[in-house]
Amino acid sequence: MNRLYRSLVVLQAAAAFGGLAVSVSVNAADAAQPAKPDAARGQAIATQVCAACHSADGNSAGAAFPKLAGQHADYIVKQLKDYKTQPGAKAPARNNPIMTGIAGALSDQDMVNVAAYFASQKTKVNYARDKNDVTLGQKIYRGGIADKGVPACAACHGATGMGIPVQYPRLSWQWGDYTVAQLNAFAQGTRNNSEPMHAIASRLNEAEMKAVADYAAGLH
Repeated sequence: MNRLYRSLVVLQAAAAFGGLAVSVSVNAADAAQPAKPDAARGQAIATQVCAACHSADGNSAGAAFPKLAGQHADYIVKQLKDYKTQPGAKAPARNNPIMTGIAGALSDQDMVNVAAYFASQKTKVNYARDKNDVTLGQKIYRGGIADKGVPACAACHGATGMGIPVQYPRLSWQWGDYTVAQLNAFAQGTRNNSEPMHAIASRLNEAEMKAVADYAAGLH
């Protein structure tokens, strides 16, 4: 458990240092970086490319696809980039044939624009669906599972599920079944873009995943 917490702290420190490095490089080479977000252009992309699965406003109709409305723009950009195979890698960090094709057709500026648009949209209210899950889900989200080395979800995703830009997504009002699917993907190693989440998810059983995901869906 201590090793897991240390890895989370190291990850946060590395991300903070990386953010500093990026800000310096932008000053040195503005032309190499995407321009400021253009939400209007992002809306055009969302309408033409994303709406079929995520809906035009980012509130997907069902748990097969995540809600993007209100999600952190920087987090969306990172996930889109993770669907691309990066130089030196054999496969993308997130392996999804549909999203790989879509992300591959987007420029860095397109990603920034569409992320800004979805982040500006209002997330539709969601609720915990199973009252029998609330007690266990709340216990895991608020306090973790000490004997399994599982930290409290709130430590990274916030007390109200709002997350932290880039690193940790908003879970508030997200589809619970989608969150369960992602926890399983992390646990099985089919989603490889967060080592801490792989470690955490691999220590949860299906009932625990379902309970905490359902609880998080109702947070606000």
